[in-house]
Amino acid sequence: MGSESAIGEHRVLSTRTIALWSAGVLIVAGLAAMLLLWRLGGGTSQDSAKLDALRTAANIVVGTGGAAALLLAARRQRSAELDLVQKDHDATERRITEIYSKAADQLGSDKAPVRLAGLYALERLAQDYEPQRQTIVNVICAYLRMPFDPASADPEAKQEIQVRLTAERLLGLHLRYVEGETNGAFWPDIDLDLVGAKLTKLKLVKCRIRSAVFQETEFADTTSFRNTTFTSKADFNNARFTGLVDFRSVDFGSVGSQFKGALFESETDFGEKTVARLNGAVTRTDHGLRRKWPKDWSERAIPGREGYADLVTITVESTKPIDCR
Repeated sequence: MGSESAIGEHRVLSTRTIALWSAGVLIVAGLAAMLLLWRLGGGTSQDSAKLDALRTAANIVVGTGGAAALLLAARRQRSAELDLVQKDHDATERRITEIYSKAADQLGSDKAPVRLAGLYALERLAQDYEPQRQTIVNVICAYLRMPFDPASADPEAKQEIQVRLTAERLLGLHLRYVEGETNGAFWPDIDLDLVGAKLTKLKLVKCRIRSAVFQETEFADTTSFRNTTFTSKADFNNARFTGLVDFRSVDFGSVGSQFKGALFESETDFGEKTVARLNGAVTRTDHGLRRKWPKDWSERAIPGREGYADLVTITVESTKPIDCR
């Protein structure tokens, strides 16, 4: 135990040691001066030449010492600056952790205004500190995945709808990408995980999203992805659209779209430009709802399931395409 403390102990140079070393240097310098006067103090030309050589050598030694002192001073300055940078970094990290922890706690509050404050605190943190953006988006998505009954008559449920609408609006605001705009609000390369979420009035219009997973997600009321680009993939397997949905001019990226098991229960518009894979998707055909599918896609009635149709490509459809306008 004693040896470990001795190893870890940092020894500080004492004033007594400094004084002894200073006295020693002065004594050596005095003796050297007396020796030089004794050996080279005759005044002859030869002695003068030797003294000049010694002065030159002494100047070189002094200059070298000065350079060494400057080097040591620069080293100390660099060390001090690195310490300052590290302290600033540590202080920033502590501040970020404190804000993040407090905002996450606010999201768990039973009061809607406190939850709203937590959302806005997370948004400010993500806006100011880019490395935390994906993490904060993950937290917002996790909040939207929490169990929720939008049809509940409970007043708190109505307040919760407002909190969720705010969360959806913040995602739409910071994922919106417009060529040439430099307002700094856009968050690039973001992934969305909204598996099983119940979303109300989601509007991701003119957005650029790396990937999005909406498996078993329920889209209520009006939903719009118009002019949005998914640079990697978009997964809507088993999603349910109970309100109007707008997929006009959507780019589903290199991997493409997946709608296997998706159910369209209201008006649907994929426009003229969107290319999508709708294999396995189902739509309602009753109530005279307007439905516009991508090019080469049409509806095929499902035997024994009146009012519903599969979505199939026209080239493989065995029956006459149904006019769904």
